[in-house]
Amino acid sequence: MFLGVALHITIFHIHSGALIFGTRKWLPIEQVEIFKNAGFSIISIDYRLAPETKLQFIIEDIEDAIHWIRSTASKMYDFNTDKIGLIGCSAGAYLSLVSGTMKHKPNAIVSFYGYGDILGKWYSEPSEYYCKRVAVNLMEAEKHLSKGEVSEGSWDRFNYYLWCRQHGNWVEKVTGFDRNGDSELLKRYNPIDNISKDFPPTLFLHGDKDTDVPYEQSLMMYEQLRKAGIETDLVTIHGADHVFDQYINDVQVKNAFEKTVVFLKKHLSE
Repeated sequence: MFLGVALHITIFHIHSGALIFGTRKWLPIEQVEIFKNAGFSIISIDYRLAPETKLQFIIEDIEDAIHWIRSTASKMYDFNTDKIGLIGCSAGAYLSLVSGTMKHKPNAIVSFYGYGDILGKWYSEPSEYYCKRVAVNLMEAEKHLSKGEVSEGSWDRFNYYLWCRQHGNWVEKVTGFDRNGDSELLKRYNPIDNISKDFPPTLFLHGDKDTDVPYEQSLMMYEQLRKAGIETDLVTIHGADHVFDQYINDVQVKNAFEKTVVFLKKHLSE
């Protein structure tokens, strides 16, 4: 269920992978050490993956994890769950932003190269960047999917994501809804359409040369949160592509993690 380090303030990490692939084990030990040394307990979770499990049930997994952390983990481990921070990368950052619209929200959110608008053209039209790659055969891509629920996905499943991006139908395949006919239903899962005055303080970190998730996705959410009066900040990693946080020795990345720690301490220690 999780990887944990028994310390004090609790933060909760959601892995990347377009909701289609990935595992909690992707959280680099170097990042665990950064948060550990800053005085945090960090929990990294798995969640059911698409397309076998549709988005609404993936979101239920996040709700259940937040509830488990607050109701059970605090009793089982040396975790302070009075306040929790939620950190996500890419699709995990999308889920972290969705958590800001839930009834039981985290107290702070950190979004690494995430997105708040799954209904934008960037995700609903073929990706110019991914269309430059060799075209993916759907039958071949589907060979790596499962007949039942799966909560850890290998890189073999990336080809299914690539097929989705080449055809602009990620939304339909991950949600099970029709983008046009079910637009009102889909808005429930679109953070930028559900910002309220009690949305948690949120920090965005994004490379301005991201080829997977456009930098504008963080910029738009940042601007909308500011308009709503939510405390927020945007850290731009100049010249950086997707998953820039893997380059932990880069000066900009080191500064980004320092700002992340300061942000979390401010909103979880008060």
